[in-house]
Amino acid sequence: MNPLISGFNEGHGHTALSVNLNKVALLRNTRHLGIPSVVRAAELVMDAGAAGITVHPRPDERHIRGSDVHELARWLRERHPNAEFNIEGNPFHNLMDFVRELRPHQCTFVPDATDQFTSDHGWRFPEDAARLAPLVAEAKSLGVRVSLFMDPDPAAMAGAAAVGADRVELYTETYAAAHGTPRQAEVLAGFTAAAVAARRAGLGINAGHDLNRDNLPDFLRAVPGVLEVSIGHALIADALELGLDATVRDYLRCIRQAGAPA
Repeated sequence: MNPLISGFNEGHGHTALSVNLNKVALLRNTRHLGIPSVVRAAELVMDAGAAGITVHPRPDERHIRGSDVHELARWLRERHPNAEFNIEGNPFHNLMDFVRELRPHQCTFVPDATDQFTSDHGWRFPEDAARLAPLVAEAKSLGVRVSLFMDPDPAAMAGAAAVGADRVELYTETYAAAHGTPRQAEVLAGFTAAAVAARRAGLGINAGHDLNRDNLPDFLRAVPGVLEVSIGHALIADALELGLDATVRDYLRCIRQAGAPA
C-alpha cells in the first residue's frame, strides 16, 4: 500500500499545493530543443516548497507526453520520495495505463473527451457510477488514491463515495468566473455546501481549475477541509513575470493567508 494514499496532508497542516506542469510541456512542444524542461520545472517548484506535482497526459500528447510522465515518476522517486505525484485523465482513455505501470500516489479521474480544449465538467451520478466503480476499485487495489473531478453539486457527493472514491476534486471554474462580482458569495456558498456534503460522505476534498493568487485565499477561507489544490495555468503565467521559485512561494503565502488548515 502506498504510504501516502490516505496520509497526504490529511488532518494536519495547511492545504497542499500541487503544481500542474502541463503548460511547461506545451511551451516546450512548440520547438524541438527540449526546453523548457519539465523535470527542471519540477525541481524548481519542489525546491520552492510545493507538496507535489500534477500532470494530465492527454492521448494526443499536446502537452505532457507519456515520456514526461515516466521521467517525472523516476525523478520524484529518486529526489522527492515523499512528494505526491498526481496523474489526471480519463480512465477510459489512457490514464489507467499510467496507473497500472507507475502506481502514483493519486490519480484523478476526469471525464474529458479526446479533443476537449480543457476539462469543463465533472462526473455525473448515477449515470457514470456503473462504469467508474470497477476502475476505482482497480486503482485502489494497486495502492493508488482515487479522486473524482466533480462539479460542486452536494447531491452528487454520496454517489462519488458509493463508487469507492477517496476524494473529489471540486471543479472551480464557476467560482473563478464569479470572483470579484456580485455573484461571488452565492457561488462560494454552493462550493461550501458541496464540501460539507463530501465530508459527510467520507470523502477528502481537492480543488482546481482557474484558481490563482487573487481568488485562492477567499476560496480556502470559505470552503472547509480542502486538502489539496492543483494549479497550473495561472501559476505558470505568473512565473513568466515572477519566476517559478517566487511564484510557488507566493501561492504558498496565499494558502497561509487563508488560515484554513486542512
